[in-house]
Amino acid sequence: MAFSTLGLSDKVIAAVATAGYTTPTPIQLQAIPHVLTRRDVLGIAQTGTGKTAAFVLPMLTMLEQGRARARMPRTLILEPTRELAAQVEDSFDKYGINHKLNVALLIGGVSFDDQDTKLTRGVDVLIATPGRLLDHFERGRLLLSGVELLVIDEADRMLDMGFIPDIERICKLVPFTRQTLFFTATMPPEIRRITEQFLHNPVKVEVSRPASTVATTVQQLVKAGRESHEKRDTLRRLIRSAEGFKNAIIFCNRKTEVAQLHRSLVRHGFNAAALHGDLDQSARTAALESFRKGDVKLLIASDVAARGLDIPEVSHIFNFDVPHHADDYVHRIGRTGRAGKPGTAITIVSPADQKSVIAIEKLIGQSIAWIGEPPRDETSENQTEHRRAGHEHRREGQHRGRERHGSSRHKHRPASAHSNATVPTAAPAAATAPRTEQPRPQPPRAPKHEPREAPESHLPAFLLRPLPAKV
Repeated sequence: MAFSTLGLSDKVIAAVATAGYTTPTPIQLQAIPHVLTRRDVLGIAQTGTGKTAAFVLPMLTMLEQGRARARMPRTLILEPTRELAAQVEDSFDKYGINHKLNVALLIGGVSFDDQDTKLTRGVDVLIATPGRLLDHFERGRLLLSGVELLVIDEADRMLDMGFIPDIERICKLVPFTRQTLFFTATMPPEIRRITEQFLHNPVKVEVSRPASTVATTVQQLVKAGRESHEKRDTLRRLIRSAEGFKNAIIFCNRKTEVAQLHRSLVRHGFNAAALHGDLDQSARTAALESFRKGDVKLLIASDVAARGLDIPEVSHIFNFDVPHHADDYVHRIGRTGRAGKPGTAITIVSPADQKSVIAIEKLIGQSIAWIGEPPRDETSENQTEHRRAGHEHRREGQHRGRERHGSSRHKHRPASAHSNATVPTAAPAAATAPRTEQPRPQPPRAPKHEPREAPESHLPAFLLRPLPAKV
């Protein structure tokens, strides 16, 4: 099946051929005809399956007719991150070489005035992150009443980042009659609710099982110690011994770990760059460009770079940290093995990561091979040993307390007091030195209508008198 059979315009087909593509991917093959017939589409696909072109190509064909008006974009594409938004803009530049369309990018870290100038000229395609889009709208610099087609990309990532309320608001601001294209890798309940609310009789396009991994990617696990320096030693050994190594993305769970690992690798002579959310936009763009061009071989990143980045030639993925969420594992390793090319994903596992590994294997429906022996779950073993020692300590303390105080209580305390006595715990018995004298016998309990004696009290005598009876 060729692109010429999908209903795309001649200009688009020529641009695709110039880019070097001859055969559409499964999601392109299934989605493009429905988009061109103005149907709503629900696309479920992993990264690396060509889903960006699945909506860019038909949009270019549809936008050949009509003209943009000032501050009223004709189409709107929502992306969760700046990097993904910039990547979609690059796709329009690549496939729209034969078109004269105005494309604008609304993302953070860029001047409002520059973006406002583009909106004033009129925009055919507006690519935006939800927060910056609403900022422009609330300032009265943007009207959404002219949107004919709405694309919500990486919807499950939007959910992870807390953008669902913004998405719901935007969907209510655009015309009810617009066409909606909705793409996601997984379908949690919240995403399903959104699709049922805002999509109208959508065509469902599913090219792979949700949360499945690419078949061309070799997945492996390797054990390491729990300390960061032990994991860094393991990572350096893996990089030096990797077969077919060209470049690699190394994922960490925390931004601080990204910075620390970057400094360590550079100190050991590796050519590396860092990418995380605390970097300004220019630094993030520079890091990505240097990695794409091959100027640096290692890109250390947080999960901000895990989804959708168009870096087609990544030979290896290293998970320096096991991701907290199993879905993130799928998106991380989806950066390699793209477009049918082989790739390798190696995850460094410390003793405390066993539960996360089990969750990942359950999600992807397969076991991951170990390089060497798997680690023991020392965390759970230590917790079990600690609980066992605590039980033994409490039992010994209770036994010593009974031996020390049991006979004197039976001998000197009245039966009523003995029946309500509490057993001393181990901690007071250990902290207090044993008494050398026998406890004094306590006086018998006084009748209820008489005040109880308090021989050791230091209160004045008039405060110890009984209160007069109520009249």
